Amino acid sequence: MSPRLDFALQSGLELSQPLSVLGPMPDNDLSNLPRETQVVQPFKPSHDHFAAQGFDTTPEADAPCQDAIVILPRAKALARSMVHQACQRASGQIVIDGAKTNGVDSLLKDIRKRVDVEGPIAKAHGKIFWFQSKPEAFADWAAPMAQMVDGFRTAPGVFSADGIDPASALLLKSLPKKLGARIADLGAGWGYLSAEVLKLHNPRALHLVEADHIALTCARANLADSNAQFHWADAVTWKAPDPLDTVIMNPPFHTSRAADPELGQGFIKSAARNLTRNGSLWMVANRNLPYEVTLADSFAQVQEVSGDNRFKVFHASRPRV
Repeated sequence: MSPRLDFALQSGLELSQPLSVLGPMPDNDLSNLPRETQVVQPFKPSHDHFAAQGFDTTPEADAPCQDAIVILPRAKALARSMVHQACQRASGQIVIDGAKTNGVDSLLKDIRKRVDVEGPIAKAHGKIFWFQSKPEAFADWAAPMAQMVDGFRTAPGVFSADGIDPASALLLKSLPKKLGARIADLGAGWGYLSAEVLKLHNPRALHLVEADHIALTCARANLADSNAQFHWADAVTWKAPDPLDTVIMNPPFHTSRAADPELGQGFIKSAARNLTRNGSLWMVANRNLPYEVTLADSFAQVQEVSGDNRFKVFHASRPRV
């Protein structure tokens, strides 16, 4: 269990069922909580992690609950939205558990202006505190039903929520005139690249593979096309229904504040597995990320075709697997 939550329970905090935990990641140990506890986690690998432990796991909060625990994310707008969401569902206590690096001190200050807070307890480079659910106090923290940016629907906390990612825009400009009939966008986000590919190339099938359920919901709203197929899945392990002609991707490179090149390397290997023998990968990455060796190991031909001082675009073909 979280060291802060464990200490709070030992110090007098009492939790009642039905209980929901919003936003836990695999490094949040929930093993001491009852398995009927509902875990709300829209990120597929983390969702599957807690489902494998026997929790009632869902990508979206729905049913009412008595108490709720909110594990703070990094994005401030998403954190506020989760507090509002918890208050809307819970009739009892709202527990906030967060690291200092995720802004828990700032959130505590804001919440104290609205409700009476118990705790807080400082431990393990963070804080935990709780208060009685009061939905009306956080009505203005609700996420907008339709946050429109550059003509696309996005949502707080998803990648590039405030506008088109410049790396994705660079990749789009670098794509050839022909991409083939079967295409996948690995890590499709809210669908910018896929939407433009559908307009420009009209493929027979375009698979949007995205681990963030919230982002994928936005993508569904942004792509009203029968040739688009949506997969809530981890791109690293996803298997295409048929071999692909082309994979496009702007892969994520971190799950926390530290860069994790292995994530993008996993995307490259997945692309190679899912392509035809003559298939192609088109990808963009931050210039400092070390993907060249994995690309050379996974494809017979690799070329940097475009880039600038921030990003590099690769075309890789003829997968080795």
